[in-house]
Amino acid sequence: MKYSNPVINIISNEIKKTSLKLWDISIEDNLNTLFTTPPKKDLGDICFPCFILSKLTKEKPNIIADKLSSKLGIVKFVKSTNSQGPYLNIFFNTQNVAESLIPSILDQSYFKLSPQSDEKIMVEYSQPNTHKDLHVGHMRNLCLGNAIVRMNRYASNDITSATYPGDSGTHVAKCLQFLKKYKMNEIPKENKGQWLSKVYIESEQKFQSLGEKEKEDLKIELGTILTEIHDQKGEYYSLWQETREWSINLMKEVYAWANVDFDQWFFESVEDAPSVEYINKLYEDGKLQKNDGAIGIDLSEDKLKFCLLLKSNGTGLYSTKDIMLAKTKFENHDITQNIYIVDDRQSFHFKQIFKTLEKLKFPYAKNCYHLPYAMVELPSGAMSSRKGKVVLINELIEKMQESITQNYLSKYKEEWSSDEIKDTAKKIANAAIKYGMLRVDNNRKIVFDMDEWLKLDGETGPYLLYVVARINSIESKIKLLDEKIDFNLLQTDQEKQLLNHLNSFNETVISGALKLQTIHVCSYLYNLAKLYNSFYAECSILKAPSEELKHTRLALTSATKIILTKGLSTLGIDCIERM
Repeated sequence: MKYSNPVINIISNEIKKTSLKLWDISIEDNLNTLFTTPPKKDLGDICFPCFILSKLTKEKPNIIADKLSSKLGIVKFVKSTNSQGPYLNIFFNTQNVAESLIPSILDQSYFKLSPQSDEKIMVEYSQPNTHKDLHVGHMRNLCLGNAIVRMNRYASNDITSATYPGDSGTHVAKCLQFLKKYKMNEIPKENKGQWLSKVYIESEQKFQSLGEKEKEDLKIELGTILTEIHDQKGEYYSLWQETREWSINLMKEVYAWANVDFDQWFFESVEDAPSVEYINKLYEDGKLQKNDGAIGIDLSEDKLKFCLLLKSNGTGLYSTKDIMLAKTKFENHDITQNIYIVDDRQSFHFKQIFKTLEKLKFPYAKNCYHLPYAMVELPSGAMSSRKGKVVLINELIEKMQESITQNYLSKYKEEWSSDEIKDTAKKIANAAIKYGMLRVDNNRKIVFDMDEWLKLDGETGPYLLYVVARINSIESKIKLLDEKIDFNLLQTDQEKQLLNHLNSFNETVISGALKLQTIHVCSYLYNLAKLYNSFYAECSILKAPSEELKHTRLALTSATKIILTKGLSTLGIDCIERM
């Protein structure tokens, strides 16, 4: 499928035509995402790696690059070509590229894309537990999932977003038992979800302080509580319903602050009873086995051990509900692909789940994919909800917004309204957290450092917002006149580099969407901001030598702002008017 980038489309088609002439091969694959930037600007503006053609032609990629360079026909957007090893390097015709690219960005037609995937995809992310805290570590999952959904929607792909909170299990029973026994007279009138998360920490600390006999006695009591919740009757079931809502409301507050919406909410408690019934039926049908009274499936041939699906006492596990939920998703929600965004500690669990689905001959087993990510740590080390060693997200948000207001916005108190200051502080904090979470490769852990993430220089969200605000200031001083745009006037290295970088936006976002990666979109936006600041420093806009050049540079500036704004939006980040 084509992107709305005529420059790359035409060059790709010319490579296909030349390949057909030289080697009599017809290339159906989309070549657009293969283009990359040379390591040195004097090699070319973009380059095409010839490895894919090497596989088709059986010739060495460096020979293919040489032949393409010498035979590539006259292309509107190409000034010249050369080869460097296995790469075909291409220099753009700046005027032609600008005449095609900048107006399409300014009138928004550049962003009208056809779907890049035929799949109907459900992305499940953000699976916090009720009755527990929401801490900064949860934000990596939330930010990553939200960005993956937004990038795919930008690419016009069919995406359903889903969340799956854990509202049942032993942690819930511990919290309810402790609450009922020690805390019923302390329930606050507001912020009940945050308060409840602290009750959970106390309940866990109390449990750990018990002797072995006391722990065993309490486990029996916890089992009774879970039975009441499962049977939907009794005082603990009523208490569970009430406190569950406190936690869900807290989640929704955080989601609203982060500007995250879900198309579908699933809950562990809803899947609990049906999943047990379903696994029992599979066992009766001879599709599962017993092991020491427990029911599951032997995956030892696949080096995945025995996947336990029902305990010997007949109760289910996470795996039980995940099998049922996968069935529910595909059969009831019209999807063809299911992506789970869950931290890398659960990788073995999902390998077992997917292999079990495959062994049970579920038709959608191969269409389930786990996107893992590494954990978030504090400078002092790993976080732990049980030990209370966490940074609670609501407390963090409040602290960040206070810091932003005091350090960046206090000087505007006489000029700005209190609502604008509050909204701007919120957006800067939002950008700091989201960009900080998304700029790191999924496989690398993140060390959260609030002061570093709030800096206005370096690779941070606030820095990118500052560049957009700077452009807003420029645009407020001069109005763009279409008839004054002469793209042949763009002659400096800074102008050309900025233009060339703008040209690769769609490819960068679409590639990230299809590969489920955010790091390259973040790098693209940071490099765009740096290129713009270099352009701004070397190429005066307001004091340009002529009116024609002033408006041409302003058109390039406005296009840059639009791309930055669109790009940040795909990461879930809203821009600010001024800063």
